[in-house]
This record gives sequence, C-alpha cells and structure tokens, in this order.
Amino acid sequence: MSIDEILDEMDELLDKAPSVPFVAHKKVVDGERLRELINDVRLNMPHELKEAKKIEFDCQRILNEAKLNAEGIIRKAEERAQQIAGKEAIVEEAKKKAMEIITKAQTAAANLQKSAALSVAKMLNDTETQYNKNLLDIKRTKEKLQISLKNSPALKQPAQAAQEMLQSSPVRNQQNNMVRK
Repeated sequence: MSIDEILDEMDELLDKAPSVPFVAHKKVVDGERLRELINDVRLNMPHELKEAKKIEFDCQRILNEAKLNAEGIIRKAEERAQQIAGKEAIVEEAKKKAMEIITKAQTAAANLQKSAALSVAKMLNDTETQYNKNLLDIKRTKEKLQISLKNSPALKQPAQAAQEMLQSSPVRNQQNNMVRK
C-alpha cells in the first residue's frame, strides 16, 4: 500500500468516525486502526529512499559506462593515429583527426556526465519533495488526531466529563440565564 493510500485510509477513518454527542466537530476514532496505519506509513517510507539510492546507483553506473566508452574511443583513436604515424604525408592529418576524435569523445563524455548528474539531482530533489510532502501530511494528520484525542470526553476522567456535560447542557444554560435575569 502506498503512503498516499494509507493517508487516504486515515482520512476515511476520520470521515466515518462517529461524532461525540453534543460536539459535532469532534470524532471518536479507532486508535488501534490509526496506529496500524501510522506504522504502515513508517514501513513504506524507506521504499522511496531505496528508490532514490537505486536511481543514484544507476546514474553512477551510467557515468562509469560513459567514461569507459570515452576511454575506448580515445584508445582507438590513439591506435589509429599510431598506425598512420608511420606515413610522412598523412601524419599531420592523422594527428588532427585523432585530436578531433579525442575532443569529441571528451565532450560527449562530459555532456553525458553532466546530463546524468542533472538527472540524478532532479530525481533526488523530486524524491525529497515527495518525502517532505508525505511527512507534512503525516504531521498534520497526527496533530488532528492529537487534538481529537485531547478534546475527546471519552478520554477525560468520568466525573470531569460528567460535570462538563452538565455545564454545557441546555437545561443548565436556561437555569443560569434565569438566575442572571
């Protein structure tokens, strides 16, 4: 299950939770189920981090292959240049060609390395952004849950909860209004 799916299920759990009597904006939530969902989020987090490491490893592999490719091209160019070097008339042109090949290979390798590095940076940045978004969503959900649990009469002392319910009852409010008049 993905983190977004888990967060959706947490949201649905809050939506389906029954309201506290006399307090419509407060809900009674299944704490065990919510704890399971929070643990599922924790278990799913490392997957995204593993993906980022895999992407980084793949980019490093691509960079190494590009470097080996460039070295192979350079080696071939040098071998070809040595073969041609024995011929007087063609020596200068061979050197020129070899330098062109070497320059092209170095440029291609540099461009490939730069492109791969930019891709890695973008992928890591996207992963970090998604991770931070998911972490923020979890924090918000946790805060909502803590507020709901803190304000839940079911978690207060029975005498205190009964006293608060009596103080907020319509009959009590009418009596207070009569005494004031």
